[in-house]
Amino acid sequence: MKKREVHASVKDERLVKKRRNQMIKGAVTLFKEKGFHRTTTREIAKASGFSIGTLYEYIRTKEDVLYLVCDSIYDEVKERLQKDLYQNVGTIESLKLGIAYYFKVIDEMQDEVLVMYQEAKSLTKDALPYVLNKEMEMVGMFEHLLRKCKENGELAVSEKQLKLIAHNIFVQGQMWGFRRWALQKMYTLDEFIELQTHLLIHGLREEVTKK
Repeated sequence: MKKREVHASVKDERLVKKRRNQMIKGAVTLFKEKGFHRTTTREIAKASGFSIGTLYEYIRTKEDVLYLVCDSIYDEVKERLQKDLYQNVGTIESLKLGIAYYFKVIDEMQDEVLVMYQEAKSLTKDALPYVLNKEMEMVGMFEHLLRKCKENGELAVSEKQLKLIAHNIFVQGQMWGFRRWALQKMYTLDEFIELQTHLLIHGLREEVTKK
């Protein structure tokens, strides 16, 4: 699906990025507290630190903010996974590193992730597929890492198994964001990553042994 462009009348790309990051942070806090429908664009502008007029220089509608939230999560995950990883993929160690990067992004952006899932229902029928596609693109990143391991003989799994494993990694990361209030009583983030990765890799190696 083609990337949806959010209109901005300002041409300075660095300024657009800066203002939109402010907007995302302000909007996420409001959406989490009040919900999408009860939050006004004027409140988003105030929480972002600028006027309503300035706000409309960077977006057209309140829905645009939800798009930006989704994009910011995806772009951060993509940046982390592409940093070193895509040049050194194909090993179990690179897979472990990719999982750790992803879990840490979810930890840092848990409010954004929560808002994305809570408020996706507020999007129009035309807009929702874009958000869902963003999620599938993130799952696809893990399919890529797993497929490279398979090609290198590190894993012996079918295509169906590979796709399910990618979804499992994706959901396990979200578990930390959604259930952190309970999990933090038992684990640090590093302990959670280590245990989840061990269970995953152990299961994959069992499959290799069976074959």
